[in-house]
Amino acid sequence: MNLIKKYYYGDYGEIEEGTSNASPQDVQWPLWEIFIRSKQGLDHKHVGSLHAADAQMAIENARDVYTRRLEGVSIWVVESKNITASNPDEAGELYEPAKDKVYRHPTFYHLPDEVNHM
Repeated sequence: MNLIKKYYYGDYGEIEEGTSNASPQDVQWPLWEIFIRSKQGLDHKHVGSLHAADAQMAIENARDVYTRRLEGVSIWVVESKNITASNPDEAGELYEPAKDKVYRHPTFYHLPDEVNHM
C-alpha cells in the first residue's frame, strides 16, 4: 500500500463540494490575467497570465514572476473568466456611431501658430 503521494506545484487546489473523489491532478487552479503599473507609467499594462488558487496567491506569484527587478509599483490580478471582450468581426457596427461625431476629433479645432507641441 502506497501512503506517500508526490505533488508538484500547481497539481492541487481547492476541491469543489461534491467532487471529493477527484484526485489533485484532476483539479485545475483558475487562470489569472496580470497587469503591472511601472514606475514610469500611469496605466497598468497586461504582462501575462498565471494559475493560482485565489487572488492573494495570484498577486504574490505575479510579484515573484513579473517584478523580479522592482519594475512595478502596483499589481492588478483579474480572473480570466471575468473578462469579456468584443468580437473583432463586429468592430464596424460597434464603433460606427462614433464616426458622425467630428467634434470629438482634434482635427475639428484650429490651433494658433504659437502652440507647437499639441
